[in-house]
Amino acid sequence: MSLLTVHQTDGSARAGTLHTGHGDVPTPAFMPVATQGSVKAVDPADLRAIGANIVLANTYHLYLRPGVDVVKSLGGLHGFMQWDGPILTDSGGFQGFSLQHLREITDDAIIFKSHIDGSRHEFTPEAAIRHQEGLGADIIMPLDICVASDGDRATVEAAVEHTNRWVIRCREAHVSQGQSLFGIVQGGLFTDLRRRSVEHLLGLDFPGYAIGGLSVGESKEAMYEATKFTTSLLPESAPRYLMGVGSPEDLVECVAHGVDMFDCVLPTRIARNGALFTREGRVNIDTARFRKEKRPIEAGCDCYTCETFSAAYVHHLFKAKELLAYRLATIHNLRFILRLMEEMRSAIIEGSFESYRREFHDRFTPPDEKTRRVQKQMWLDSLKRSKTV
Repeated sequence: MSLLTVHQTDGSARAGTLHTGHGDVPTPAFMPVATQGSVKAVDPADLRAIGANIVLANTYHLYLRPGVDVVKSLGGLHGFMQWDGPILTDSGGFQGFSLQHLREITDDAIIFKSHIDGSRHEFTPEAAIRHQEGLGADIIMPLDICVASDGDRATVEAAVEHTNRWVIRCREAHVSQGQSLFGIVQGGLFTDLRRRSVEHLLGLDFPGYAIGGLSVGESKEAMYEATKFTTSLLPESAPRYLMGVGSPEDLVECVAHGVDMFDCVLPTRIARNGALFTREGRVNIDTARFRKEKRPIEAGCDCYTCETFSAAYVHHLFKAKELLAYRLATIHNLRFILRLMEEMRSAIIEGSFESYRREFHDRFTPPDEKTRRVQKQMWLDSLKRSKTV
């Protein structure tokens, strides 16, 4: 059976079912990020309650702490996390991008200096697969090379060739029958390099394909165009996963271009800073206007936070720096994103996706491009300071 069953299309948008050994996932799907085996501020029961069907965990961080052998001995990630649904793991390739100050890339591996104790660790393509097989994820990724959006052609081309060589080694190293290994498309904003990457992967016949090297500093328009071009080259029968994208407006546009799966730390990260999603855009819950607000954060929202507490209470928790603030804000933001995915799926099945898309953009105001880029750079800078992403 194919990994993805496509039930309905509306233009390029697709509604389907992703099949895994730990259950089926309705698509389009968003994966909350459990970097170190935990989605920050919430537990598995919270995730189920808000409609999460699949989560993403980070191979690099789990390899460093507590160690793949520990996780494997305690039932793999599913048993360790007490999450009985599907799990996707990344390979460590993104850390090769985000932790540039702590790594060296050779022909054979990414060599990391641990942010925990300074020890040296070598991630070869074979090791990346071995670690993910030990973690026991349902879907795993090959080791790849990601470069910044402003990389020149020579740098991006070298990354594509590097990734192409490594993906063959990952394919040969992958022996677990219970896991699906995706290919990752690189190529930056160069269409001919993206085409070259896709053609190489198609020759290896992967069950699914990830689109990498986007949402790393380029404009939204450039990201949308690269996504649209890449999905047009990928098989209709295979799932398409756009890595690291999670802004509401980006999810809507990229579903319109045929993407099935997404992940991003954005909803949980901004929640912990008091930025909450509503149908009109983001609001900052710690601003004065919410101090006496009796209504919930968003009228009509079916999340636990909005059905139980006033916006004034959540405002108070943030002002008082109470830990509950982070849980309630995270529940709200994740439920907003997961409900968005559910609504898009329903619109695709009903044949009304284009009107849904127009109505969404008519009411939702994202941060302006300048603000978005400043925030993105602040996040990238924070990765270097924290040394944990």
